[in-house]
Amino acid sequence: MSSFKIALVTIFSLGMVLGIAIFALSKAGGPPVSHLVIWGTISEDAFDVAYKNSTLKANKTITVQYVRKDKADFDSAFVEALASGTGPDIVIMREDSMFKHRNKLLTIPYKSFPARDYKDRFIEGSEIFLLPDGVQAVPFLVDPLVMYWNRDLFNTNLIAQPPQYWDELSGLVKVMTRKDRSDNIMQSALALGEWRNITNAKEILSTLLLQAGTPIVVNNNSLYSAVLDTQFNYAVIPGQAALNFYTQFTNPTSAMYTWNRSLPTSLNFFLSGNLATYIGFASEIFNIQQKNPNLNFDVTYMPQSRQVQKKIVFAHMYGMAITKQSKQASAAFTAIVGLIEPASLTALETVTNLPPVRRDLLASKPTDPYRAVFYNSALYSKSWIDPEPVATAGIFRDMVESITSGRARVSDSVTTANQLLNGLLMQ
Repeated sequence: MSSFKIALVTIFSLGMVLGIAIFALSKAGGPPVSHLVIWGTISEDAFDVAYKNSTLKANKTITVQYVRKDKADFDSAFVEALASGTGPDIVIMREDSMFKHRNKLLTIPYKSFPARDYKDRFIEGSEIFLLPDGVQAVPFLVDPLVMYWNRDLFNTNLIAQPPQYWDELSGLVKVMTRKDRSDNIMQSALALGEWRNITNAKEILSTLLLQAGTPIVVNNNSLYSAVLDTQFNYAVIPGQAALNFYTQFTNPTSAMYTWNRSLPTSLNFFLSGNLATYIGFASEIFNIQQKNPNLNFDVTYMPQSRQVQKKIVFAHMYGMAITKQSKQASAAFTAIVGLIEPASLTALETVTNLPPVRRDLLASKPTDPYRAVFYNSALYSKSWIDPEPVATAGIFRDMVESITSGRARVSDSVTTANQLLNGLLMQ
């Protein structure tokens, strides 16, 4: 080869080596990519629309994989995954699962997410996720209880409006509840008092307890205790007052008798057109519409106590929490912040029909009458620190049925339930 050809080949060879080196260095020096796994029980469609409408989707340093888990299997699958070292980075949990998994979740310190910013941004009910040293979870969804009412039954009985206060139920029961010659209930004003055939019985009773004045469980510097039998300076212990009110509707000798355990579930009785009012979650509206498209119903607020100025309704609160096992906590926090952006939560509402958890979004009232009720209910929604939802449902059930069966006095039932709750909290 001539010296010119040798020089040309050498230049090309050096250029190729330099190009490969520059490419390799540029790849190695680029920002690392965090691959996050998120577990939850909400639908893939709901999560996907929130993700696609957030700035997180355009973030080249974070990828997200959402894995939907069945509610019945979530707890066991979560524990097993953590034990094997394959757990998720983020979990979307309901408030009644947070306590039992609290030791598996990372607390976001207030220096990273100040309590003032949290309270300014989110509804008050979400403050159940605030701990003395930081944020346990960031709210994502809220699902408040509301009252569905049969417009045809109200019109037929010349009742213009559904009840706003609990003391209005006496007139409703008198007009709406109908029995046959054998004293069997054929049509009912509302479903209260029993447990096994009342859909959402635990959440309804929780609302009555919270409205009566007991938070059910309190947290004093991470020391949790049940307060069902605490007086709170009321004339009657709130826990006893709520239980007395709830159980009177199954007493055949009471003027408020309107329900018994021989009836179908409250949801099915409402769908059949024989229940004037049904207490259910905002999320149930699609199910009601689909199961009986011909049912002429409307939605209103959960009744309140006339003696108390503060409105309260129970709601399930879904929060996003970072697992302690995650090696990508910083990226996980970035992902959570992206998923609670206004555009993300607004898009989420289009799929779930649930009100947003952000105060700024709730300030703009929707024109849809159903969603307007959901929005306002979210603003005064509450929940409580539930140590184990299945076990506490059993405690509440026994508390109710010990009264309706005549096995115990109200005071004794409340005291026993309080002791059992404390036992769960200490486990």
